[in-house]
Amino acid sequence: MKNNLRKAISFTIITVVFAFTHLQAQHAEIGARFMPTFSSFDVVNSSGGVVKGTITIGYGAGLIAGVYLGEHFGVQGEVIYSVINQKYTEVDVEQKVTLKYINIPILASFNTGKSNPVNLNFVAGPQFGISVGGAFDGSVEGDSVVLDPQVNVKKGDLGFAYGAGLDFGLDQENMVRLGLGFRGVYGLLDISDDSKTQTNDKYYVLDRTHIKTYAVYMGLSVLF
Repeated sequence: MKNNLRKAISFTIITVVFAFTHLQAQHAEIGARFMPTFSSFDVVNSSGGVVKGTITIGYGAGLIAGVYLGEHFGVQGEVIYSVINQKYTEVDVEQKVTLKYINIPILASFNTGKSNPVNLNFVAGPQFGISVGGAFDGSVEGDSVVLDPQVNVKKGDLGFAYGAGLDFGLDQENMVRLGLGFRGVYGLLDISDDSKTQTNDKYYVLDRTHIKTYAVYMGLSVLF
């Protein structure tokens, strides 16, 4: 996980530095965010049926960095550690699937006035995900045997990220900013990995699974 995090941070820093040095930015921005996150993805029960899970809350937290060509347009990169959950019921027993990702959105940012006391912004662009773990919390019993659900996901994911928000200047020069907003991500790839051989007591919980997430965020940043 530490190696993946280093790679993610390095990738984002390189992207932002490239933009800063080649696009003659008027403003740069760095900051941190906390993102309560609601997720939705299908799971597979022990009989092989696809189950619609209950949307549950997880969280995300991480760093942002952006460069802006003027008051109205910029490029924003983020490194977000996200934990998302999905709950469902099988034979009256609640089960939970947890997935962990380092997500790296690279977003075009459109602003009403980046250094204004109040700025409305819209963002959109690709999000790259790196899986750093998955787990199943629950118990499933078959015919005279306790089954072993497997949460296997591919190492990478790709989604389309979009959102909107407001940021507010907190100091006299509007350089220290409080940001509040919404972020959605629509998964474009099947994240399930069924490449491993299974024994009779094991089965895959994910099959042809695409992730959708909806988050609200709060953060602090500095313009310079």
